[in-house]
Amino acid sequence: MKEVIIYTVDYCPYCKKAEMLLKSKEIPFKKIDITQNENEYREKLGQYYDIQGRVTVPQIIIGSKRIGGFDVLEKLNNAGELDKMLED
Repeated sequence: MKEVIIYTVDYCPYCKKAEMLLKSKEIPFKKIDITQNENEYREKLGQYYDIQGRVTVPQIIIGSKRIGGFDVLEKLNNAGELDKMLED
């Protein structure tokens, strides 16, 4: 299974929804809480993943691919694509 990383802040309801979805599917993930240095991390994420405009959270990475936020994660799951993306 590919590694899943999720960048979150502690006050974000969509971050919590993404975590709940991953947990409900028993998908292991590494959570990186950027709350303490939020502005710095948002800037670094934007540069690293070439994100134009404001960097939102959650930012979800599967393997080496940034898929975006909770809405995309949910759509992938509902379409049956999330499990395929996780395969090695």
